[in-house]
Amino acid sequence: MNTTNHYNDIFCRRLKQARAASGLSQKHLGIAAGIDEFVASTRINRYEKGVHEPGMEIVQKLAEVLQVPLAYFYAEDDGLAELTLLYASAKAEKRSALLEYAKKLFS
Repeated sequence: MNTTNHYNDIFCRRLKQARAASGLSQKHLGIAAGIDEFVASTRINRYEKGVHEPGMEIVQKLAEVLQVPLAYFYAEDDGLAELTLLYASAKAEKRSALLEYAKKLFS
């Protein structure tokens, strides 16, 4: 298995999922992430299709715009991706409770 392609495939799928969930078009996402408006739609489309791989700086900007943690884009397991989103959206006390519950569950 080519690890680079594997993680790029995961990234492509997660990017498209997060963008769809946010309701943003490819163009609006690209512009919000700082990509020139004349190429924003094409660039995001190519990221989602795996034609081009964005650098980490762009991935970070995409995560910020989509309000998802960077780790979400690379979580292999769908359940882990969902937990990552839940954890990121929780307030501090809920995060602590979730961590404590997980520690007890696995100890």
